[in-house]
Amino acid sequence: MAIVLITGGARSGKSRRAEMRARATPGRPVYIATAEPLDAEMDARIAQHRARRGNDWIEREAPLDLVQALEDTDGGGARLVDCLTLWLSNLLHAGRNWSDETTLLTDALGQQRSPVILVTNEVGLGIVPDNALARAFRDAAGLLNQRVAEVADEVEFVVAGLPMKVK
Repeated sequence: MAIVLITGGARSGKSRRAEMRARATPGRPVYIATAEPLDAEMDARIAQHRARRGNDWIEREAPLDLVQALEDTDGGGARLVDCLTLWLSNLLHAGRNWSDETTLLTDALGQQRSPVILVTNEVGLGIVPDNALARAFRDAAGLLNQRVAEVADEVEFVVAGLPMKVK
C-alpha cells in the first residue's frame, strides 16, 4: 500500500475505515487534520475523532499546508489525511487556487516513501445545488477527487460502513 483514497458520503464510516487501514501498517500512524475548530459543533466533532483514535497517533494540523505536512512526516508510519473536502473548503476560503494546490498535492503524493491514506467526501451523488457557490464547490470537489484517485494505488468507496474496492 502506498497511496489510498477512501471516499463516501457523510457519516458513511470512511474515517473509521481509514484509521483501521493506517493502524494496520508498521510504525506509529500520523493523523493529518485539515479541520479547524471554528465553532463549538466542529470542536466537538474534532474531540470525538481524537477520543476514538486514542493516544497512539502523532497528530499534525494542516488546514492549508497539506503538502508541507506530508513532506514533514514522510519516512515513518502511515499518514492519514482527514479530509480533502475540508482542505478544499479551507483553500477556497483563503483565496488560494485549489487547482494549483491539487497539482502540488498529486505531485507530492508520487514522491512519498511512507503510506498515505486520504479521506474525502463524495459530494456529487445528490441533487444539483441551487446556487452557484455550492455548484462550484461540488465541481471542485469532484475534480479534486478525480485527480487524487488518478495517482492513488487504491481507491475505496465506503457505504454504510462497508468498503467497496474501486481501484
